[in-house]
Amino acid sequence: MTNPILIEQRGAIEILSLNRPDKLNTMNEDMIFALQDYFRGLQDRHDIRVVLFRAEGRAFCAGLDIGAWKNDGSRGQVQHIWRTQRSIATVMQLMRQCPQPIIALGQGAACGGGFSLLLASDVRYGAPSLKMNAAYIKIGLGGCDMGSSYFLPRLVGSSLASELLLTGRFIHAERAEKLGLISEVVDEDKLLTTGLSLAEEMLDTAPMGLRLTKDALNRNIDAQSFEAAMAIEDRQQAMLSLTEDSREAAKAFFSKRKPDYKDR
Repeated sequence: MTNPILIEQRGAIEILSLNRPDKLNTMNEDMIFALQDYFRGLQDRHDIRVVLFRAEGRAFCAGLDIGAWKNDGSRGQVQHIWRTQRSIATVMQLMRQCPQPIIALGQGAACGGGFSLLLASDVRYGAPSLKMNAAYIKIGLGGCDMGSSYFLPRLVGSSLASELLLTGRFIHAERAEKLGLISEVVDEDKLLTTGLSLAEEMLDTAPMGLRLTKDALNRNIDAQSFEAAMAIEDRQQAMLSLTEDSREAAKAFFSKRKPDYKDR
């Protein structure tokens, strides 16, 4: 059987690729549980500092492979649907929980759960062919699914989020860039090099500083107040200032050289 995901390590960067191109990388059980295992495992892999998330073929992910989630008879219908729902939703939760920034590289269709995989990433680049939609409402369900009602209003505001979730209409790369949903539209053959270039910039930071920056961004997007956000930042900075890497950064600055971080 073909592996549903591919992993390539390049030093402290890892490239994760969805690998069902003949099925437009739709989500079957093997892919979802492989993604769960991968993102869960990143919690303890501080040697990997940045993840690039991409897909083989002409589509990033066209959503759920409905026929691939068969009920083997051991569960009732409600239990089977709940298992499917929670299995996929867990992937998005694990993406936000892992300490590594995730740079997503999208092309072609990113529908339903595929759209949510992009939304759950930290940075998104898109090829001109990228088109995204919250497809759930098109199949008789609600438009809010797999974190879409959480991520979209925070990324683009309530008006555009409502437009997309209430209709299931597509948003294409050019409009998505103008509205800040993706960072940049990049020719498809340059997606990987663009992502790698950003990842290399991230590697120029102190390892713990990078991890805690993602953590603070996650927490402060829902901060109760400006003061609550500042409290997290103050504690983070005070702690990081006592690390060996902070002292190394100061020495490197005055010596006009690149820091040699040890994650200590």
